[in-house]
Amino acid sequence: MSLLHQESPEELDDAALGEEFTKGSSHVVWAAIIAAVVVTLVLVVFAVASRKPPAASGEIVQVWAHPRHVETSGLDANGAPMPKESFDEVLLFAHVKLKNDSKYPLVLENALANVSPEEGILSVSAGSVAQFQEAVLAYPDLAALHTNALSPHMNLAPDQSVDGTIFWVLRFTRQQWDARKDWGPDSSHNDPGSKFGMNFTFSFQYQPSLVLAPQTAVMEQ
Repeated sequence: MSLLHQESPEELDDAALGEEFTKGSSHVVWAAIIAAVVVTLVLVVFAVASRKPPAASGEIVQVWAHPRHVETSGLDANGAPMPKESFDEVLLFAHVKLKNDSKYPLVLENALANVSPEEGILSVSAGSVAQFQEAVLAYPDLAALHTNALSPHMNLAPDQSVDGTIFWVLRFTRQQWDARKDWGPDSSHNDPGSKFGMNFTFSFQYQPSLVLAPQTAVMEQ
């Protein structure tokens, strides 16, 4: 028997097939990596190209709060006796500036005051202009706030700016109001976070909401 081993044609064919299979697998792996990189680049380019500037901008100039305890008279609209009721609330006023930065009209659908009591975040819709005026007239110590009232439902023409006061009623006790907390920014919800335990959301039709935080401490009336 010879000490030298000579491969048969069948063994040569099997070795060649194994080498070709290894090369083919390597090509498949590299093709998959290249395809994944291309898809990632396409998604990044699409995200950047489709990113639109905000449709609106704004500022919370100042916020005023008026905590109060309310007790009903015990008489109904006809003067008949009825059980008295009592509750606590906070009248909240914000001097707001808004601007339509787009080329199209914007429809403001709602204005929310977001306040964080001891747990969670409570969002309350703004009152109407009529409710704002009623509240200011009912309390002489709020007369200084009787300025230009803004409706939480309005149309903004392209490049139009508005400047005025929006009004909310929060069913908070004085203790809950004083215990409010700040929270951090959340980019996934377009939330800049809270200063002084609150911020404000302006919801526009067919557009992302604009969230603004006050930059100065809340003043109490």
